[in-house]
Amino acid sequence: MQIEPRENVSVLRAGLAPIIAVLAALVLCSVLILWAGAPVFESYFLLFKGALGSRFALTETITRSIPLMFTGLAAAIAFRAKFYNIGAEGQLYCGALAATYFGTGLVVLPALLMVPFLMVVGALAGGLILIIPVLLKTHMKVDEVVTTLLLNFVILLLVSFLIEGPWKDPMAMGWPQAASIIDEGVLPLLMSKGRLHAGLLFALAAAFFVWVMMRFTVWGYEIKAVGHNAKAAEFAGIRINSTIIRTAMISGGLAGLAGVSEVAGLKGYLTLDISPGFGYTGIAVAMLAQLHPLAVIPASLFLSAVYVGADAMSRAVTIPTYIADVLVGVSVLCVLVSVMLTKFKIRWR
Repeated sequence: MQIEPRENVSVLRAGLAPIIAVLAALVLCSVLILWAGAPVFESYFLLFKGALGSRFALTETITRSIPLMFTGLAAAIAFRAKFYNIGAEGQLYCGALAATYFGTGLVVLPALLMVPFLMVVGALAGGLILIIPVLLKTHMKVDEVVTTLLLNFVILLLVSFLIEGPWKDPMAMGWPQAASIIDEGVLPLLMSKGRLHAGLLFALAAAFFVWVMMRFTVWGYEIKAVGHNAKAAEFAGIRINSTIIRTAMISGGLAGLAGVSEVAGLKGYLTLDISPGFGYTGIAVAMLAQLHPLAVIPASLFLSAVYVGADAMSRAVTIPTYIADVLVGVSVLCVLVSVMLTKFKIRWR
Protein backbone atom coordinates (compact mmCIF):
# COMPACT_ATOMS: atom_id res chain seq x y z
CA MET A 1 0.00 0.00 0.00
CA GLN A 2 1.31 3.43 -0.96
CA ILE A 3 -0.15 6.90 -0.34
CA GLU A 4 0.31 9.34 -3.21
CA PRO A 5 -0.80 12.98 -3.59
CA ARG A 6 -3.56 13.65 -6.10
CA GLU A 7 -2.54 15.87 -8.98
CA ASN A 8 -5.94 17.56 -9.33
CA VAL A 9 -8.72 17.82 -6.74
CA SER A 10 -12.06 18.78 -8.23
CA VAL A 11 -14.35 21.27 -6.53
CA LEU A 12 -17.10 18.62 -6.44
CA ARG A 13 -14.86 16.15 -4.63
CA ALA A 14 -13.74 18.75 -2.10
CA GLY A 15 -17.33 19.87 -1.48
CA LEU A 16 -18.79 16.39 -1.10
CA ALA A 17 -16.04 15.11 1.21
CA PRO A 18 -17.30 16.71 4.47
CA ILE A 19 -20.92 15.82 3.66
CA ILE A 20 -20.04 12.16 3.10
CA ALA A 21 -17.93 12.25 6.26
CA VAL A 22 -20.87 13.45 8.37
CA LEU A 23 -23.13 10.77 6.87
CA ALA A 24 -20.48 8.16 7.68
CA ALA A 25 -20.38 9.43 11.26
CA LEU A 26 -24.15 9.00 11.54
CA VAL A 27 -23.85 5.43 10.27
CA LEU A 28 -21.05 4.61 12.72
CA CYS A 29 -22.91 6.10 15.68
CA SER A 30 -26.02 4.11 14.79
CA VAL A 31 -24.19 1.10 16.24
CA LEU A 32 -24.16 2.80 19.66
CA ILE A 33 -27.85 3.64 19.35
CA LEU A 34 -28.65 0.00 18.61
CA TRP A 35 -26.47 -1.02 21.54
CA ALA A 36 -28.54 1.26 23.77
CA GLY A 37 -31.66 -0.63 22.62
CA ALA A 38 -33.26 2.20 20.67
CA PRO A 39 -34.42 2.28 17.04
CA VAL A 40 -31.92 4.08 14.82
CA PHE A 41 -34.22 5.86 12.38
CA GLU A 42 -36.62 6.98 15.07
CA SER A 43 -33.74 8.26 17.20
CA TYR A 44 -32.25 10.30 14.36
CA PHE A 45 -35.71 11.60 13.47
CA LEU A 46 -36.19 12.73 17.05
CA LEU A 47 -32.75 14.36 17.00
CA PHE A 48 -33.64 16.21 13.80
CA LYS A 49 -37.06 17.19 15.12
CA GLY A 50 -35.63 18.37 18.45
CA ALA A 51 -33.15 20.63 16.65
CA LEU A 52 -35.14 21.90 13.68
CA GLY A 53 -38.69 20.61 13.99
CA SER A 54 -40.31 23.75 15.39
CA ARG A 55 -39.80 27.48 15.56
CA PHE A 56 -38.63 27.20 19.16
CA ALA A 57 -36.22 24.34 18.35
CA LEU A 58 -34.77 26.20 15.37
CA THR A 59 -34.17 29.41 17.34
CA GLU A 60 -32.57 27.44 20.18
CA THR A 61 -30.24 25.73 17.72
CA ILE A 62 -29.21 29.03 16.16
CA THR A 63 -28.79 30.65 19.59
CA ARG A 64 -26.50 27.88 20.77
CA SER A 65 -24.45 28.16 17.58
CA ILE A 66 -23.52 31.82 18.23
CA PRO A 67 -20.67 31.18 20.73
CA LEU A 68 -19.55 28.22 18.61
CA MET A 69 -19.14 30.53 15.62
CA PHE A 70 -16.89 32.82 17.63
CA THR A 71 -14.77 30.05 19.17
CA GLY A 72 -14.67 28.17 15.86
CA LEU A 73 -13.31 31.27 14.14
CA ALA A 74 -10.81 31.72 16.98
CA ALA A 75 -9.49 28.20 16.51
CA ALA A 76 -9.56 28.38 12.71
CA ILE A 77 -7.43 31.51 12.38
CA ALA A 78 -4.96 30.41 15.08
CA PHE A 79 -4.54 26.91 13.66
CA ARG A 80 -4.03 28.40 10.18
CA ALA A 81 -0.82 30.00 11.51
CA LYS A 82 0.15 26.79 13.35
CA PHE A 83 -0.55 28.49 16.70
CA TYR A 84 -2.56 25.81 18.48
CA ASN A 85 -4.76 27.86 20.78
CA ILE A 86 -6.54 25.44 23.14
CA GLY A 87 -7.48 28.26 25.51
CA ALA A 88 -10.63 29.64 23.84
CA GLU A 89 -12.62 28.55 26.88
CA GLY A 90 -10.60 30.80 29.16
CA GLN A 91 -10.61 33.63 26.64
CA LEU A 92 -14.39 33.35 26.45
CA TYR A 93 -14.58 33.88 30.21
CA CYS A 94 -12.17 36.82 29.94
CA GLY A 95 -14.56 38.48 27.53
CA ALA A 96 -17.42 37.77 29.93
CA LEU A 97 -15.40 39.24 32.82
CA ALA A 98 -14.72 42.43 30.87
CA ALA A 99 -18.38 42.77 29.87
CA THR A 100 -19.40 42.30 33.50
CA TYR A 101 -16.85 44.77 34.85
CA PHE A 102 -17.75 47.58 32.45
CA GLY A 103 -21.37 46.66 31.79
CA THR A 104 -22.85 46.57 35.27
CA GLY A 105 -22.81 50.31 35.85
CA LEU A 106 -19.17 51.39 35.71
CA VAL A 107 -19.75 52.84 32.22
CA VAL A 108 -23.17 54.04 31.09
CA LEU A 109 -23.69 54.90 27.43
CA PRO A 110 -26.67 54.93 25.08
CA ALA A 111 -27.57 51.44 23.86
CA LEU A 112 -26.30 52.28 20.36
CA LEU A 113 -22.82 52.81 21.84
CA MET A 114 -22.91 50.56 24.90
CA VAL A 115 -23.26 47.27 23.03
CA PRO A 116 -20.30 47.92 20.65
CA PHE A 117 -18.28 49.18 23.62
CA LEU A 118 -18.81 45.91 25.50
CA MET A 119 -17.90 43.96 22.38
CA VAL A 120 -14.65 45.89 22.04
CA VAL A 121 -13.58 45.53 25.68
CA GLY A 122 -14.52 41.84 25.62
CA ALA A 123 -12.41 41.27 22.51
CA LEU A 124 -9.50 43.16 24.03
CA ALA A 125 -9.69 41.09 27.21
CA GLY A 126 -9.74 37.83 25.26
CA GLY A 127 -6.81 38.91 23.12
CA LEU A 128 -4.65 40.35 25.89
CA ILE A 129 -4.87 37.21 28.02
CA LEU A 130 -2.99 35.41 25.23
CA ILE A 131 0.02 37.71 25.62
CA ILE A 132 1.66 35.35 28.10
CA PRO A 133 1.33 32.11 26.07
CA VAL A 134 2.25 33.72 22.75
CA LEU A 135 5.36 35.45 24.16
CA LEU A 136 6.43 32.22 25.81
CA LYS A 137 6.10 30.51 22.43
CA THR A 138 7.85 33.15 20.31
CA HIS A 139 10.68 33.99 22.73
CA MET A 140 11.21 30.80 24.75
CA LYS A 141 9.76 28.11 22.46
CA VAL A 142 7.28 26.96 25.13
CA ASP A 143 4.52 24.75 23.73
CA GLU A 144 1.37 26.88 23.43
CA VAL A 145 -0.90 23.83 23.76
CA VAL A 146 0.18 23.42 27.37
CA THR A 147 0.15 27.09 28.34
CA THR A 148 -3.21 27.94 26.76
CA LEU A 149 -4.83 24.81 28.15
CA LEU A 150 -3.60 25.40 31.71
CA LEU A 151 -4.57 29.07 31.52
CA ASN A 152 -8.19 27.96 31.16
CA PHE A 153 -8.21 26.61 34.71
CA VAL A 154 -6.56 29.73 36.11
CA ILE A 155 -9.24 31.94 34.56
CA LEU A 156 -12.08 29.70 35.72
CA LEU A 157 -10.74 29.82 39.27
CA LEU A 158 -10.57 33.62 39.01
CA VAL A 159 -14.20 33.75 37.85
CA SER A 160 -15.22 31.49 40.73
CA PHE A 161 -13.42 33.71 43.23
CA LEU A 162 -15.01 36.89 41.88
CA ILE A 163 -18.62 35.69 41.74
CA GLU A 164 -18.30 34.07 45.16
CA GLY A 165 -16.62 37.13 46.63
CA PRO A 166 -16.22 40.76 45.56
CA TRP A 167 -18.48 40.58 42.50
CA LYS A 168 -21.25 38.52 44.08
CA ASP A 169 -24.67 40.02 43.47
CA PRO A 170 -26.36 40.69 46.85
CA MET A 171 -29.75 40.41 45.15
CA ALA A 172 -29.08 36.85 43.92
CA MET A 173 -30.28 35.21 47.18
CA GLY A 174 -26.96 33.47 47.75
CA TRP A 175 -26.46 32.12 44.23
CA PRO A 176 -22.90 32.59 42.90
CA GLN A 177 -23.42 35.13 40.16
CA ALA A 178 -22.40 38.68 39.34
CA ALA A 179 -24.67 41.68 39.00
CA SER A 180 -26.80 41.96 35.87
CA ILE A 181 -25.73 43.86 32.77
CA ILE A 182 -27.48 47.23 32.57
CA ASP A 183 -30.32 47.50 30.05
CA GLU A 184 -28.27 49.65 27.66
CA GLY A 185 -25.67 46.88 27.36
CA VAL A 186 -28.02 43.96 26.74
CA LEU A 187 -27.99 42.62 23.19
CA PRO A 188 -31.46 43.09 21.68
CA LEU A 189 -33.57 40.10 20.73
CA LEU A 190 -34.02 39.36 17.04
CA MET A 191 -37.41 37.72 17.56
CA SER A 192 -40.23 38.55 19.93
CA LYS A 193 -40.50 34.99 21.21
CA GLY A 194 -37.37 33.04 21.99
CA ARG A 195 -33.81 33.77 23.06
CA LEU A 196 -32.22 34.52 19.69
CA HIS A 197 -30.27 37.76 20.11
CA ALA A 198 -28.17 40.19 18.09
CA GLY A 199 -25.01 38.27 18.89
CA LEU A 200 -25.82 36.29 15.75
CA LEU A 201 -25.28 39.40 13.63
CA PHE A 202 -21.92 40.03 15.28
CA ALA A 203 -20.90 36.38 14.71
CA LEU A 204 -21.84 36.47 11.03
CA ALA A 205 -20.02 39.77 10.60
CA ALA A 206 -16.94 38.32 12.32
CA ALA A 207 -16.93 35.30 9.98
CA PHE A 208 -17.18 37.59 6.94
CA PHE A 209 -14.45 39.87 8.30
CA VAL A 210 -12.06 36.98 8.94
CA TRP A 211 -12.74 35.58 5.46
CA VAL A 212 -12.03 38.94 3.83
CA MET A 213 -8.87 39.35 5.88
CA MET A 214 -7.58 35.88 5.05
CA ARG A 215 -8.53 36.12 1.38
CA PHE A 216 -7.66 39.66 0.36
CA THR A 217 -5.20 41.25 2.81
CA VAL A 218 -1.47 41.09 3.43
CA TRP A 219 -2.13 40.01 7.01
CA GLY A 220 -4.08 37.01 5.79
CA TYR A 221 -1.36 36.09 3.32
CA GLU A 222 1.27 36.29 6.06
CA ILE A 223 -0.81 34.10 8.39
CA LYS A 224 -1.22 31.42 5.72
CA ALA A 225 2.43 31.65 4.70
CA VAL A 226 3.68 31.21 8.28
CA GLY A 227 1.36 28.26 8.82
CA HIS A 228 2.31 26.60 5.56
CA ASN A 229 6.08 26.97 5.85
CA ALA A 230 7.55 29.26 8.48
CA LYS A 231 11.13 29.01 7.18
CA ALA A 232 10.12 29.91 3.65
CA ALA A 233 7.99 32.78 4.96
CA GLU A 234 10.91 34.12 6.97
CA PHE A 235 13.17 33.85 3.93
CA ALA A 236 10.59 35.90 2.00
CA GLY A 237 10.81 38.68 4.59
CA ILE A 238 7.77 37.91 6.74
CA ARG A 239 8.32 38.55 10.45
CA ILE A 240 7.32 35.23 12.00
CA ASN A 241 7.01 36.30 15.64
CA SER A 242 5.01 39.42 14.82
CA THR A 243 2.63 37.41 12.65
CA ILE A 244 2.07 34.78 15.34
CA ILE A 245 1.49 37.43 18.03
CA ARG A 246 -0.98 39.29 15.82
CA THR A 247 -2.79 36.06 14.97
CA ALA A 248 -3.02 35.10 18.63
CA MET A 249 -4.51 38.50 19.52
CA ILE A 250 -7.19 38.13 16.85
CA SER A 251 -7.92 34.57 17.93
CA GLY A 252 -8.29 35.51 21.58
CA GLY A 253 -10.42 38.51 20.66
CA LEU A 254 -12.86 36.34 18.74
CA ALA A 255 -13.17 33.95 21.68
CA GLY A 256 -13.70 36.92 24.00
CA LEU A 257 -16.65 38.01 21.84
CA ALA A 258 -18.26 34.66 22.59
CA GLY A 259 -18.18 35.50 26.30
CA VAL A 260 -19.74 38.91 25.72
CA SER A 261 -22.52 37.38 23.62
CA GLU A 262 -23.36 34.88 26.35
CA VAL A 263 -23.33 37.40 29.20
CA ALA A 264 -24.90 40.38 27.45
CA GLY A 265 -27.09 38.44 25.06
CA LEU A 266 -28.28 35.21 26.63
CA LYS A 267 -27.98 35.17 30.42
CA GLY A 268 -27.62 38.82 31.33
CA TYR A 269 -25.16 38.12 34.17
CA LEU A 270 -21.95 36.19 34.77
CA THR A 271 -22.00 32.69 36.26
CA LEU A 272 -19.48 29.88 36.27
CA ASP A 273 -21.57 27.80 33.86
CA ILE A 274 -22.13 30.24 31.00
CA SER A 275 -20.08 27.89 28.83
CA PRO A 276 -20.58 24.11 28.79
CA GLY A 277 -17.33 23.79 26.86
CA PHE A 278 -17.86 26.17 23.93
CA GLY A 279 -14.13 26.85 23.76
CA TYR A 280 -13.27 23.19 23.27
CA THR A 281 -16.19 22.53 20.91
CA GLY A 282 -14.95 25.45 18.81
CA ILE A 283 -11.93 23.32 17.90
CA ALA A 284 -14.28 20.67 16.50
CA VAL A 285 -16.11 23.41 14.58
CA ALA A 286 -12.85 24.60 13.04
CA MET A 287 -11.87 21.06 12.10
CA LEU A 288 -15.25 20.36 10.48
CA ALA A 289 -14.93 23.66 8.59
CA GLN A 290 -11.40 22.72 7.47
CA LEU A 291 -10.27 26.07 8.93
CA HIS A 292 -12.35 28.05 6.41
CA PRO A 293 -13.98 31.10 8.07
CA LEU A 294 -17.26 30.97 6.13
CA ALA A 295 -17.54 27.20 6.55
CA VAL A 296 -17.46 27.79 10.32
CA ILE A 297 -21.08 29.02 10.07
CA PRO A 298 -22.66 25.74 8.83
CA ALA A 299 -20.26 23.69 10.97
CA SER A 300 -21.34 25.49 14.14
CA LEU A 301 -25.01 25.14 13.17
CA PHE A 302 -24.51 21.41 12.64
CA LEU A 303 -22.85 20.82 16.01
CA SER A 304 -25.40 23.02 17.73
CA ALA A 305 -28.20 20.99 16.13
CA VAL A 306 -26.56 17.78 17.37
CA TYR A 307 -26.40 19.01 20.96
CA VAL A 308 -29.88 20.55 21.02
CA GLY A 309 -31.43 17.57 19.22
CA ALA A 310 -29.66 15.07 21.48
CA ASP A 311 -31.37 16.61 24.51
CA ALA A 312 -34.78 16.10 22.92
CA MET A 313 -33.85 12.61 21.73
CA SER A 314 -32.69 11.50 25.18
CA ARG A 315 -36.00 12.56 26.70
CA ALA A 316 -38.00 10.56 24.16
CA VAL A 317 -35.93 7.36 24.01
CA THR A 318 -33.52 5.70 26.39
CA ILE A 319 -30.33 7.19 24.94
CA PRO A 320 -27.94 9.27 27.08
CA THR A 321 -27.13 12.78 25.88
CA TYR A 322 -23.47 11.80 25.72
CA ILE A 323 -24.22 10.33 22.30
CA ALA A 324 -23.94 13.93 21.06
CA ASP A 325 -20.30 14.14 22.21
CA VAL A 326 -19.56 10.82 20.52
CA LEU A 327 -21.24 11.96 17.31
CA VAL A 328 -19.25 15.20 17.31
CA GLY A 329 -15.96 13.38 17.88
CA VAL A 330 -16.66 10.76 15.21
CA SER A 331 -17.71 13.50 12.77
CA VAL A 332 -14.41 15.32 13.26
CA LEU A 333 -12.41 12.12 12.74
CA CYS A 334 -14.40 11.26 9.61
CA VAL A 335 -13.88 14.76 8.21
CA LEU A 336 -10.13 14.52 8.83
CA VAL A 337 -10.03 11.18 7.03
CA SER A 338 -12.10 12.57 4.16
CA VAL A 339 -9.75 15.53 3.81
CA MET A 340 -6.80 13.17 3.64
CA LEU A 341 -8.50 11.02 1.00
CA THR A 342 -9.39 14.16 -0.96
CA LYS A 343 -5.77 15.28 -1.15
CA PHE A 344 -4.16 11.84 -1.34
CA LYS A 345 -4.98 8.52 -2.95
CA ILE A 346 -4.15 5.03 -1.80
CA ARG A 347 -2.46 2.82 -4.37
CA TRP A 348 -2.42 -0.91 -3.68
CA ARG A 349 0.55 -2.84 -4.99
